[in-house]
Amino acid sequence: MATDTPTEGTAPILGTPADFPDRPPGRGRFVAYAVIGLIVAVMAGGWGYVLLAAHGNPEVAADVVTFDASAPDSATITFVVHKPADRAASCRVRAMDVSHGEVGALDVPIPRGETDVSLTERLRTNGQATTVHVQYCDLV
Repeated sequence: MATDTPTEGTAPILGTPADFPDRPPGRGRFVAYAVIGLIVAVMAGGWGYVLLAAHGNPEVAADVVTFDASAPDSATITFVVHKPADRAASCRVRAMDVSHGEVGALDVPIPRGETDVSLTERLRTNGQATTVHVQYCDLV
């Protein structure tokens, strides 16, 4: 024998749409999804910009060949800069101590004329350096 009333245990716990006649049909769910989609799109665009900006200047690259940080008041670095031959560049070299604090820095101008430029620079430090690296290079 079939009945129109649900038996206990088969009816939805929170009710059915027919149980809420005050609720307007349709539009609220679409607006919520549109707002969430807009927020996700803005966040994805922002993340894309951060990744693009963090990549730096792809036309200039520097490779450290060797460094010597044995002196207590100076450090020496040899590095090669790869850049377009018709452009000048500027590189920032940093010396860091054991706790990753900067103990010396030097801005090195790279003249135009060559694509690959090898340089050896000595920078003064205000403490014992443990590493020396090229922080960045930019075209000027």
